[in-house]
Amino acid sequence: MPQLSVVVPVFNERGNIVPLLTEIATALRGKVDFEIVYVDDCSRDDSLAVLIGAKAQFPELRVLRHRTQSGQSTAIRTGIKAARGAWIATLDGDGQNDPADIPKLIAARDAGPADVKLYAGWRVNRKDTGSKRWASKVANAIRSRLLRDATPDTGCGIKLIERAAFMELPYFDHMHRYLPALMQRLGWKTVSVPVNHRPRGSGASKYNNLNRALVGISDLRGVAWLIRRSKRTGVEEI
Repeated sequence: MPQLSVVVPVFNERGNIVPLLTEIATALRGKVDFEIVYVDDCSRDDSLAVLIGAKAQFPELRVLRHRTQSGQSTAIRTGIKAARGAWIATLDGDGQNDPADIPKLIAARDAGPADVKLYAGWRVNRKDTGSKRWASKVANAIRSRLLRDATPDTGCGIKLIERAAFMELPYFDHMHRYLPALMQRLGWKTVSVPVNHRPRGSGASKYNNLNRALVGISDLRGVAWLIRRSKRTGVEEI
């Protein structure tokens, strides 16, 4: 049974798959017992064929495929539900997250208290366009003010999460952007860890600033409602 499951959602990322798999294997082989769970969100290119072909080179690789396109949050959840490791490392499939940071997150976990269930990557030096960095900065400021999650960068794709804690979270589309607040809602602690960030390996981004803003308004209101309506109750067996 692997100790760690690396979950990677992909949609039309054929050119980034093998380079990222190679980096994951380099970062983790000989350091931790792990598996890699790729979730193809019904790609329109040949990402699935590339993944199937990569299995011979990467025996740790498992491949899941959505029958209908369902989005990044659903793909992450699909991978975590299927994962066999007690802890999950998530990565974006575009190569911007550096797998070499996964051991850093594991080291932070090993040195941290047991009630920390999420170690969130923090892109201190982002390698995105100026407009995307500006939009993210504004969104993070609004989210932080409304949710008070004490997390400077919730949108970073690289995270280390306890699987059991994740499975207690409410599911909704785009939930991956609110994991610190959702974890804290259940009484768990979260820690942000500075990580590397790189330009996209190949292909094009699937998001634009307007779409994120429109969806984010509704999501923020929903998460704020969940936090207001939640109750945490200690339980003891008599």
